[in-house]
Amino acid sequence: MKKNWKTLLLFIAIPLLVGGLAALITGGGMSDFAVLNQPPLSPPAWLFPVAWTILYTLMGISSYLVYTSGAPSGEIRSALTLYGVQLVVNFLWPIFFFEFGLYLFSFVWLLLLWVLVLWTLISFFRISKPAGWLMVPYLAWLTFAAYLNLAIYLLN
Repeated sequence: MKKNWKTLLLFIAIPLLVGGLAALITGGGMSDFAVLNQPPLSPPAWLFPVAWTILYTLMGISSYLVYTSGAPSGEIRSALTLYGVQLVVNFLWPIFFFEFGLYLFSFVWLLLLWVLVLWTLISFFRISKPAGWLMVPYLAWLTFAAYLNLAIYLLN
């Protein structure tokens, strides 16, 4: 299959832009976060943007693989709609957490995101196994993020 590089770059740009916009909105909340009691296993602050850049790039590649899979258009549309929904939920989580300090609500929201990402991963996997596998690190990171989120709530 011939790759359409412009389309691939667009699919990578979408989650990166969503994440970048969320980071721009929540930039002020990071200073408040820095003074909170941190749980064991908390990574250094520099790791978060690095991890999210990698994860958003993998998500973009994954969605591109689904889009170009040649699967029936209804399956592709359903999978990409689910992907879009989880991306919106992903966008809102840092706003709830960093901007508004709603730690318990954010944890519940993150559980919703985790379920949506698992559902997206399964939908993608049914269409393209590589696309599904590319979503696994995202789900793993969300699992770790849920631990951090809950611990922040409990410690503060």
